[in-house]
Amino acid sequence: MKLTDLRELMRRRRPDYGLGLSFAAFRADPMIASLQWPDDVVEQFLYDHGDHGPFERDYGHVDLTAIVWTLEMVTAVELSTMPTGLSEADCIETFALHPGHYVSVRDSGIHVGVAEMWRDHGTWKRPPLLLDRRLLDSSASGLQVLEGRTRVGILRGRLRENDFVAATHEAWVGRPA
Repeated sequence: MKLTDLRELMRRRRPDYGLGLSFAAFRADPMIASLQWPDDVVEQFLYDHGDHGPFERDYGHVDLTAIVWTLEMVTAVELSTMPTGLSEADCIETFALHPGHYVSVRDSGIHVGVAEMWRDHGTWKRPPLLLDRRLLDSSASGLQVLEGRTRVGILRGRLRENDFVAATHEAWVGRPA
């Protein structure tokens, strides 16, 4: 199964389709349920961004059924140089230029508590998604940021500004099945 196989389902979750497909209904769709991914991964990758043009360009060829997700600890050192997809390769560095701004604007809805997490724990509130690069190219190695580029940018910017950053951070890591 590829992202293109989910286009109709993606379209139905948009508010302009009517009321928009809720996350619960999206999650219950047989194609999504068959992946057996954690809810947090389904929501961040597929529900929130699955039809985002750059995601389709960078990850459209990936067999979604070949990914197994686990919650892992990743070091700040690893995250400080980790790339993202080619279509938006510079976005992490853009966020890193103004980490305080990107923390401060995340203060409502699901983002309540983001500033406190950075201040008190030196990390994000919600684990980002990282992808084993072998899923993109069998000869590649390492991880890349799939979703959570703002979070990783904040981390990089805070490191550069000598703000408190924890040594390790939770992240969902997708690896070959």
